[in-house]
Amino acid sequence: MGGNSDMKLIDENGIRIDGRKVDELRPIKIEAGVLKSADGSAYVEIGKNKVLAAVYGPRECHPRHMQNPAKAIVQCKYNMISFSVSDRKRPGPDRRSVEISKLISEAMEYVVFTENYPRTSIDVYIEVLQANAGTRCAGLTAAAVALADAGIPMKDIVPAVAVGKVNDQVVLDLNKEEDNYGQADLPIAMIPRTGEVLLMQMDGHLTQAEFDKALEMGVKACHEIYELQKDALRRRYAIVNGETEEEPKEPAEDVNEEA
Repeated sequence: MGGNSDMKLIDENGIRIDGRKVDELRPIKIEAGVLKSADGSAYVEIGKNKVLAAVYGPRECHPRHMQNPAKAIVQCKYNMISFSVSDRKRPGPDRRSVEISKLISEAMEYVVFTENYPRTSIDVYIEVLQANAGTRCAGLTAAAVALADAGIPMKDIVPAVAVGKVNDQVVLDLNKEEDNYGQADLPIAMIPRTGEVLLMQMDGHLTQAEFDKALEMGVKACHEIYELQKDALRRRYAIVNGETEEEPKEPAEDVNEEA
């Protein structure tokens, strides 16, 4: 978050450098059940972000001293692949990935009915294949779909999105340039059914009026992403249960037709 207000990221017509309006999401694609070896999985594209999430469990928790006799623990590992950014990232965990892993673990543990699975671990792996700002939100969105695909009971599916401030305007779903040179960044994750906020972090400065507008914009966008998450799970359910529509067959040629 550079806060370089000299860089013009929004034109006089309110159009951003990638052609979006200030309250418009980047194109989103969500697929559930993309990995056969995982208990649950999801693939999410948000703009140029490409994120893969896999869930294993509930399974016996190792090492045993981490077991909770009253409930399961949710362990998340967020990782950015070395080639996910233009400047090759050093492999392995860093401070940022450890922080995001902890945030997503806590958010997911709040929505999962962990009391149903004492002494177990639910392991969530998030791999960022390509990054372009907002990867923690994309990762959390993918993790929620993967947990649902694994059949793990939850209070609700969790969507996430970032809102920010660019050239003194509140904008939705920051891209890389806006994230680097904008004035504020506010990632939000919530439970749509109850309206509870699970994640909210702010980098930069917003006035009270700007914060209220950003929160309203973020909540509305989360509900839009929520519908896409549910659609992905419905498609997955239809495929598993053989309920996909058959492709129309070509009309058979009349073998008796004269040449």
